[in-house]
Amino acid sequence: MEEVKSFLDKYYKQYNNKDFITDDPIQIPHRFSKKQDVEITAFWTSILAWGQRKTIINKATELFNLMDNSPHDFIIGHQEKDLQNFLSFKHRTFQSDDTLYFIHFLRHHYLKFDSLEEAFVPDNLTDCDTIYDGLVGFRQYFFSLENHLRRTEKHISSPLKKSTCKRLNMFLRWMVREDHNSVDFGIWKKIRPSQLMIPLDVHVERVARHIGLLTRKQRDWKAVEELTNNLRKIDPSDPVKYDYALFGYGANEK
Repeated sequence: MEEVKSFLDKYYKQYNNKDFITDDPIQIPHRFSKKQDVEITAFWTSILAWGQRKTIINKATELFNLMDNSPHDFIIGHQEKDLQNFLSFKHRTFQSDDTLYFIHFLRHHYLKFDSLEEAFVPDNLTDCDTIYDGLVGFRQYFFSLENHLRRTEKHISSPLKKSTCKRLNMFLRWMVREDHNSVDFGIWKKIRPSQLMIPLDVHVERVARHIGLLTRKQRDWKAVEELTNNLRKIDPSDPVKYDYALFGYGANEK
C-alpha cells in the first residue's frame, strides 16, 4: 500500500493545480464569482459531462451564454418568452425539454433556499459516513415537481439504481473539497470531504484496477464504494483528492 500511496501522491501533486483547469470542464464555474452562479454552472456542467472535454466546455459555454452569463438572475427572474432560446439547445441525449425542466427545478429551489447545498443535505447527514443518502434524496427531490418528463430522469442518477453517480460525485467534489490549490471550490460546509465518493469514469477505473485498488468487475455503485474505501485507508479525511491522480494519469500518461 505504501507504493500505491507514493504513486497517488505523486500524480495528485502533478495534476491538482491551476493548470488542470485550462482543459477541464471545471473551468466553466471558475468563470463566475457569485456563489449561486458557481453552483448552477458547476451542477449543470457536470450533468453535461460526457464525451470529449472540449465539447463539454463548448456546450456549457453555449448554455450559459443563453442566460447572459448570469444564470442565477436568469433562473429567478426569467419570463416564459425567455425560454424560447433554449428550444434549440441539446447535447447528446440532453434535449430542450430536459433543459426546461432543469430551469424549472432550479427556480423552484432558489426561491426557497440560498444555496443548492440544501438539496443534498439529508437530516441525518452528520451521522452518515458517506454522501449516499444525500444522493438518493437529491434525485427524489429533483423529480418531486409536477410535469417532469420520464425521459429527463436518466440525467440524474442515484445509488439506489446501482449507478456510479459519476457526474454528481464530480460536482460534489468541486463544491465540497477544500482545495488549497484552488481547483475545487470548497464553498459548501455542511458536507464533509470525508463523506465524498470517487467519480468513477473509465480513466479512474482503469488505473485503479491496474494498481490494485479496484477488483469488482462491474462499474457500479459497489465499485465506487470499494475504490473510495481503499482511498480512505490512504487519506481518511479527503479520499477523493486522488481523483486527480487516477484521472490525470489515466487521461494523460502513456
